[in-house]
Amino acid sequence: MDFCHPSLFLLSILLFLLPSLISSQICQRNCGKETLKYPFGSGPGCGDPRFQSHVTCSQQKLTFTTHTGSYPVTSIDYANQVIYISDPTMSTCSCTVPSKGFGLNWDAPFTFADTTIFALVDCAMNSSSICQSNGYDDGSSSKLLCDQGTPICSLLYSCRPISTINLPISSCCVYTPVNLGPSFEMDLQKLQCPSYTGFYNFNDQQSDPEKWNYGIALKYKFSVTNDYPGSCDACERSHGVCGYNVAFNSFICNCPNGINTTTDCYFISSFNNGFRNGVAWLIYPVAWSLVWFFLKFCNCGLVNNEEGIWNDIPKL
Repeated sequence: MDFCHPSLFLLSILLFLLPSLISSQICQRNCGKETLKYPFGSGPGCGDPRFQSHVTCSQQKLTFTTHTGSYPVTSIDYANQVIYISDPTMSTCSCTVPSKGFGLNWDAPFTFADTTIFALVDCAMNSSSICQSNGYDDGSSSKLLCDQGTPICSLLYSCRPISTINLPISSCCVYTPVNLGPSFEMDLQKLQCPSYTGFYNFNDQQSDPEKWNYGIALKYKFSVTNDYPGSCDACERSHGVCGYNVAFNSFICNCPNGINTTTDCYFISSFNNGFRNGVAWLIYPVAWSLVWFFLKFCNCGLVNNEEGIWNDIPKL
């Protein structure tokens, strides 16, 4: 195999790719208008691997996914570790629509925030689907799984889309705080309720359902002890983005110059600044000198090959 032409080709490619190799960063700091911080990431290898399958960034849109569907992320409160999502099939004070319900994956690192309130709408009144047996065969009445006497139902049913169809208040049932059982799933078909609504903040307008913040608030934890990883804190303070090795799920710090480290970006940043300021200007003259050397070496080799001298030069 001839050294000359393959080596020259590879060296030329390196010259053109060098600027991008120095400046690229795989893990992005934003997804659309939403800032991305640990434990969330812009793609595989970014953020915490436990969250990667649940919160994804695609076409600059942040999405939360469970077995019941995909839901737009409206905002993230990093200080309180709460993520807010919306459900397009959820009824609100502006409109009522048939809903599919909502559920969390059993292995998802999320729970419902205490501020989240669910209300089942237009439930069958002659059904015991929203009641739960007390477990005794003593003829005693069953208990409701949710509250039907709360003012929330009266306020919701005063909304124009619901009031125009004259639904009785008894067809509304409110979960607060949310308790969907061990499966974390709201099965509206089983409950015989065609729709539901959810909100997480009265927005200082408790008597005006049009002003409530509709959606679902989910709490997340970093770990069992909920301690923020010290390695990630050091990485972010050095302007890196926390990520992980896809093959081994081990921690990495993705630095602004595209280099991954297992600690932080302080050393890489210092090296990169020195490289740019004191060494980078030498790259192109040296590289093109190598190109000239290869060209001259190859031309001489091709000429000498006719005289039999080329045979003395090692080949692969």
